[in-house]
Amino acid sequence: MSCPFNRNGNNHDDNAIPLGSDVGMIYGEYLMLEKVLSAQRMLSTQDNRTVHDEHLFIVTHQAYELWFKQIIYELDSIREMLNEEKIEESKTLEILKRLNRIVLILKLLNDQVPILETMTPLDFMEFRNYLAPASGFQSLQFRLIENKLGVKSENRVKYNQRYSEAFGGDKLATDAISGSENDPSLLDLIDRWLGRTPGLEVDGFNFWHKFQESVAKFLDQEEKNALLEKTENARNYRLMDIEKRREVYRSIFDPNVHNAMVSRGDRRFSHRAMQGAIMINFYRDEPRFSQPHQMLTLLMDIDSLITKWRYNHVMMVQRMIGSQQLGTGGSSGYQYLRSTLSDRYKVFLDLFNLSTFLIPREVIPPLNEHMRQKLK
Repeated sequence: MSCPFNRNGNNHDDNAIPLGSDVGMIYGEYLMLEKVLSAQRMLSTQDNRTVHDEHLFIVTHQAYELWFKQIIYELDSIREMLNEEKIEESKTLEILKRLNRIVLILKLLNDQVPILETMTPLDFMEFRNYLAPASGFQSLQFRLIENKLGVKSENRVKYNQRYSEAFGGDKLATDAISGSENDPSLLDLIDRWLGRTPGLEVDGFNFWHKFQESVAKFLDQEEKNALLEKTENARNYRLMDIEKRREVYRSIFDPNVHNAMVSRGDRRFSHRAMQGAIMINFYRDEPRFSQPHQMLTLLMDIDSLITKWRYNHVMMVQRMIGSQQLGTGGSSGYQYLRSTLSDRYKVFLDLFNLSTFLIPREVIPPLNEHMRQKLK
């Protein structure tokens, strides 16, 4: 795409109306590029030396923060649309579009890591001392993203549980963190939305009851087939496997067991929301459930990409400073970052585990005509 302006900002056509304040802002003014492009303060220049790769380090992290800002902007709009009792189809489409936008941004953020890795450990060492006590741990926006998604303080590793202290006396930062912890997170709103899944009503289709009956019949038949095994070892192995599967299903059919797992941090959704998620997963080919299923898939994509970004960050840190040195800002560096890769940081952990409760298509409870019409 060619640029219609010369180096002085004038239009090449001498007969055109010159740009000015009475016409509107030019490109650089609109984007405030004077501020943006002058925000790369290289501390190494203070010692009458310039460390070349410090500029790359600053630009890359500033780009991260700008994209974090956009993610927060999208998240807040999605949470606002979900925070209603009834969500119109047009809004569902908009939610899908904005979730997909977040997914694409996160893919881009992962693609930025190799650019930063063109800097060698020796290059980084040349300016690392200038960073203290700054740390990526002090990225307010990333903490807000985690909280707005639904990362709970009790699920964080010890160092990270009191992260608000990292911002010292910055009241605006601590107030923003507190607000993000107290406002309904995306997880809270998705949980509420799943609980309203049509077909869960006991006096209607009553999917959950039908699902339990289907599982019982399926496992009973599997047990009968196991008893036909020719050898005792094969028979015992299959029977033991079936009993383990019964225990797995009991963990979702018994609300007390499910709630205990939520209390331990092994599950995230309420019992009702789990029912909705399973139902959407089973009947995703029905028109009414197509968009909800896409939404659940995008939520998993977001979790996956954030986990991938954490992993890429961990590998980069180990490559730059090793696994024994402390990180900037007083964290344990590599060891701390590695601990954030566990399932405790997955917000939509239950969606990843839905396949645990699958049953063959032929034993999924068939929809009656009333329910089929309702899902059109």
